Amino acid sequence: MTFVVIDNCIKCKYTDCVAVCPVDCFYEGVNMLVIDPDVCIDCGVCEPECPAQAIKADTAKNLGIFPKLNADMAKIWPNLAFKRKALPEAAEFDGKPNKYEAFFSADPGEGGAKGAKPTKKKKGE
Repeated sequence: MTFVVIDNCIKCKYTDCVAVCPVDCFYEGVNMLVIDPDVCIDCGVCEPECPAQAIKADTAKNLGIFPKLNADMAKIWPNLAFKRKALPEAAEFDGKPNKYEAFFSADPGEGGAKGAKPTKKKKGE
């Protein structure tokens, strides 16, 4: 068993889960995170940390495409190993239905290794 990030992460991208992960198994897309099932050690510390309740055990029912999506995107998105601010629209989109169909992007996020400082955007970016 591993853990899976599901659609409620889309357009929220809280990273509280990343801060507690002991093995750096989170990978960052432009508007969501995924968990690499080959790296996740099944410790479960991430699940209660997610304010959007967007992390589930891969044994949960009704996960749909998300186990495969996590595995596939973890191969191409950059690793993220530190906490960032949530997306500005996180509170507005938390709990909205059908976010995958409406908002999913396969574009990678910035990522960042442990010990690296979060990148600051320049004005106008």
